[in-house]
Amino acid sequence: MIDIKNFRENPNAYRDNNKKKGRDVKLIDVVLELDEKWRKLKKEGDDLRRERNKISEEINKAKKTREEKTARELIMKAKEIPAKLRELEEEEKTAYEKLKKELKKIPTLMEKNVPVGKSDKENVVRKKAGKIPKFNFPLKTHVELAENLDVADFDASAEVDGNGFYYLKKELALLNQALIHFTIDFMVKKDFVYIEPPLMVHRKIAEAAEDFAAFEAKIYKVQDEDLYLIPTAEHAILGMMLGKSVPEGKLPLKFFGYSMCFRKEVGAHGINEKGLWRTHQFNKIEQFIFCKPNDSWKYYNELKKNSEEIMKKLGLPYRIIESCTGDLGDWKAKGEDIEVWRPTIKDYGEVMSLSNCVDSQARELGIVGVPRKGERYVLHTLNNTAMATSRIMVAILENFQQKDGSVKIPKVLQKYMGGKKKIEVKKEKKKGK
Repeated sequence: MIDIKNFRENPNAYRDNNKKKGRDVKLIDVVLELDEKWRKLKKEGDDLRRERNKISEEINKAKKTREEKTARELIMKAKEIPAKLRELEEEEKTAYEKLKKELKKIPTLMEKNVPVGKSDKENVVRKKAGKIPKFNFPLKTHVELAENLDVADFDASAEVDGNGFYYLKKELALLNQALIHFTIDFMVKKDFVYIEPPLMVHRKIAEAAEDFAAFEAKIYKVQDEDLYLIPTAEHAILGMMLGKSVPEGKLPLKFFGYSMCFRKEVGAHGINEKGLWRTHQFNKIEQFIFCKPNDSWKYYNELKKNSEEIMKKLGLPYRIIESCTGDLGDWKAKGEDIEVWRPTIKDYGEVMSLSNCVDSQARELGIVGVPRKGERYVLHTLNNTAMATSRIMVAILENFQQKDGSVKIPKVLQKYMGGKKKIEVKKEKKKGK
């Protein structure tokens, strides 16, 4: 949620912001009117409370001076106030709820250099890195490779759970764990604090994390409970700091969390084929930083650097795409995706997503910094994927496949797999005579 004080003082900045995002500018005036109405009702309520206190003092004074008639008149007047005040407070509460509801529809102010565009088709390529492999043999998809190597079973999972699930076996299951352990070791060396979060959050946490309408459409809800399965550890780590006041000397707070994640993946893409790229359940490690407002762009670059370093260590070719104004989430000031090269489709696919949410998430949950001197301030929050194992496994299978159907294991992962250098079909041992 945006800062109402900043909104009042700079409505034109929000008008321009809405124009860039292709959103209705009239909403700004609607919120200004609701804010004015709420403040007017609040002032009337405050004035009435002051009048009540003043009358109470006058009653005491009249009783002390034995002015019985005056005291009776004042008492009669005082009796009328509670009903008026209750009515005003109810009106004020209703006005505030309307204001808050509409205020949430106003997007966060974007960073000034975010490229202007209407949809993801106008997102901008900021960087390409890594060598795209060349093959002199017909390529297999990651599904073909995994099934031929007998390291995954998509047919059994379809029978048990439906599309969007999978069984990992043997070396591929070990590769999944190798990616997790490699990333944990990497992030610990970067002085991030390791978190294993709960896999469910309350609605108020979900509402603070992102656009709830979009969130609700893609996330699983626990029946008859105010709980949702997390789509990323970001939500749970954000909720961990609910209502916390952090001494400035302890900032920044750098966390990374490993969790299972769950998504319905409804919409244009859907779950209509077997494989690991788009699934209902997956493993992910998320980076998350709480920091002082003046430091957030510095840590934005740090999070991006971490993810790039991981891609380079794995030897995977990638590019960085910046979201344009029309594609950027309303709670973000800036966002970029790291996409990995997929030779089987001759295109890139998203594997990491970087966001600076500035104060929008922390404001909603009352997460503040406490300086030694001066006023408290709302912290800025930033997040970026460190590892989404299923999609990275797709990239490894496809980019490192060999002519004989085997797959090379990235050197950096080999120590986590007992020194194994390849995933290959095991040759049956010949029985002795």
